[in-house]
Amino acid sequence: MEEKTKKSSWLNKNILGMGLASFFSDASHEMTTAALPTFLVNLVGNTLAPQFLGIISGLSDAASSFVKVFSGWISDRIKKRKGLITIGYTITGFFAGLTGLAKSWVGALFYRTFAWIGRGLREPPRDALLADSVSPEYYGRAFGFHRAMDTLGAILAPLFVFFALPSFGIKNVFLISFIPGILAVLAIFFLTKEISQRSRKQQSMGFWKDIISLPKSFHFFLLAMFVFGLGNFNRTLLLLRAQQVLTPLTGLAIAGSFSILLYAFRNIIQAISDYFLGRLSDTFSRKILLSFFGFFIFGVMSLGLAFPVPKLWFFILLFFLSGISAAASTALEKAYAADLLPSPLRGTGYGVLQTIDGLGDFLSSFLVGFLWSAISPTFAFVFAALLSFGSATLLFIQS
Repeated sequence: MEEKTKKSSWLNKNILGMGLASFFSDASHEMTTAALPTFLVNLVGNTLAPQFLGIISGLSDAASSFVKVFSGWISDRIKKRKGLITIGYTITGFFAGLTGLAKSWVGALFYRTFAWIGRGLREPPRDALLADSVSPEYYGRAFGFHRAMDTLGAILAPLFVFFALPSFGIKNVFLISFIPGILAVLAIFFLTKEISQRSRKQQSMGFWKDIISLPKSFHFFLLAMFVFGLGNFNRTLLLLRAQQVLTPLTGLAIAGSFSILLYAFRNIIQAISDYFLGRLSDTFSRKILLSFFGFFIFGVMSLGLAFPVPKLWFFILLFFLSGISAAASTALEKAYAADLLPSPLRGTGYGVLQTIDGLGDFLSSFLVGFLWSAISPTFAFVFAALLSFGSATLLFIQS
């Protein structure tokens, strides 16, 4: 009876609790993400900032991915998810705030990496718990709502940085991020409950055997996601590209402020699209929606960054496309994965999926940042666009 009640409505206490936690956590670490490019330019200068920003983003994503593949499997093995989620949110909030104390780019790398390890610890068990909390016909809505709450936090963060930076200074912005980080932990601790998995008959066969036993359709999906991940550069490079193209027109300080404001606009578009696309995917094919709105649109946006028009309206358009793509490639990716994964291996599947995503993010952030500095930004973003179009084709032809 409890199981039936739990899944009779998609907006239950677990979905709400995890949504609020993501809202506060994203507000916390997105403050640090929005401030990081300017913080890094102050540390290493404008010339070296793209390369070091790519290294920091890539290595922190890689560390997060390494943890994800184990945290998801562990949550399946012990049939408990909430403890790992709570610890992960705690680590992220703590180390993201400490980034502002860094005295060099190596220090920023250290703090950012530990913050992202916390993300890796929490995300696969959280997504598995979210999918366990609703019926399959509501996967799109549940993941769309969760991503919308996550993105709302990301909207407030750059807006806060935009208005607070002149008054508080760059380092204090990082310290203020502790407040929403703490609220995220409290939301998980007090509002969410475990979903019993003891009645599920399938038992773990061991780490590698569990991964191999994942459905073949899910393995092909992993291939498409990896190809997309290779071109899916970190959004901090999007911010930096806007800042550098607009600087000759407005000056560095105003261009930096505009890029943060554009990032807030992007997140508003993503928040609106998160739930809309998620709900739409409960009716229409998640696979087709993901391949077009997620992968193809990202490729178009990348081409725009490769051949930019130095006008504000042009970057408004690009950040709009970035928001649409981000909504599709996060909410729809996880909802589609829930369709493919059996419940007893859901944590393992999400861990592998997010590890594949992170491996692609590591390579893309490093490669795009390096190609930008070593050759040209045009070459770097064309590289990203081609991979995005390739992944859209792969997913579209999946049977």
